[in-house]
Amino acid sequence: MQTKSMSRANTDSQFDRTSAEEAFADKLLTTLNNGALCLMVSIGHRTGLFDVMSTLLPSTSEEIARAASLNERYVREWLGAMVTGRVVTVDPDTSKFVLPAEHAASLTRSAAADNMAVFSQYIGMLGGVEDDIVECFKKGGGVPYAKFPRFHEVMAEDSGQSVLSSLESHILPLVPGLTHNLEKGIRVLDLGCGRGQISIQLGELYPNSHFVGMDLSEDAIAFARSKAAKLALNNIDFITVDASNFDETAEPESFDVVTTFDAIHDQAKPLNVLRGIHRSLKLDGVYLMQDISGTSHVNKDIEHPIGTLLYTISCMHCMTVSLAQDGEGLGAMWGEERTCEYLQKAGFSSIEIHRLSHDIQNNWYVVRK
Repeated sequence: MQTKSMSRANTDSQFDRTSAEEAFADKLLTTLNNGALCLMVSIGHRTGLFDVMSTLLPSTSEEIARAASLNERYVREWLGAMVTGRVVTVDPDTSKFVLPAEHAASLTRSAAADNMAVFSQYIGMLGGVEDDIVECFKKGGGVPYAKFPRFHEVMAEDSGQSVLSSLESHILPLVPGLTHNLEKGIRVLDLGCGRGQISIQLGELYPNSHFVGMDLSEDAIAFARSKAAKLALNNIDFITVDASNFDETAEPESFDVVTTFDAIHDQAKPLNVLRGIHRSLKLDGVYLMQDISGTSHVNKDIEHPIGTLLYTISCMHCMTVSLAQDGEGLGAMWGEERTCEYLQKAGFSSIEIHRLSHDIQNNWYVVRK
């Protein structure tokens, strides 16, 4: 016979399950809206609409389109997404739109490092390889860099916010005496340099030092060379290199400083790269490494403020480009513990880990032989 207490427990259990199902369904509905909003935010960034609207008084779609030199019909539909996404406000009587200043502070280029719109570009970029990634789920393998035509462009913009904006104020000071040595003149290697923004900025700041940028992408290296030439920088060399065998090809003790910015986890053979960095450093040299601040434990990464985004970027870019080279497929979220393990295997004995208060994404490693 079923007692009243048992019946009540079953009813409570059913009620809790129903509530949980409804809450999760609501979460998925919010996710769908936010995913769509990310695409529209990316378009607003790329077309300059946020920058234009931040300078305007309340304006109609025609006025906004004219100011941005864009097609009004597309601007009008985009504004619909912005209003329903609670990014832009509209006056129902005048049909005039406003980008609130408190929203512009996170969406415009003038916001510099606080501009979150830059990161929304990853969603559309990764969506472009979804079919390829699905095939990899079925058959294995990876998606090569060539399938990501905007990757280096977006990464350069990302790096411009997260690295270049704080290079002098926060990053270089992590290594005591580094700026002094750069002023005197040293040799610096930036491995996985992409479009070379960091090397170029350092080359301008420290003309007595010599900089070498290496990257697998011929297009990125060509872009870097062109920019350095326009600036008449003669203290920088950019070289196309597959670093898979850098442990064998690196010239011993040839650099005072080696840097990698968000690059090691993408490599086909990351341990070979790290061993090559160890080999290329002078005995008193220093390796400055930026990498993602995962924990090496997915259960702990639940608390990461952008954990889902980082795992998605890892799955659909970082891991897969490595696997496309028959590589290890380490992934962006390899985490702090595994990073230290690899550095030790590469031969490094001194590893300092730093975090910057304004940077929720990265760890900064100061590493010595």
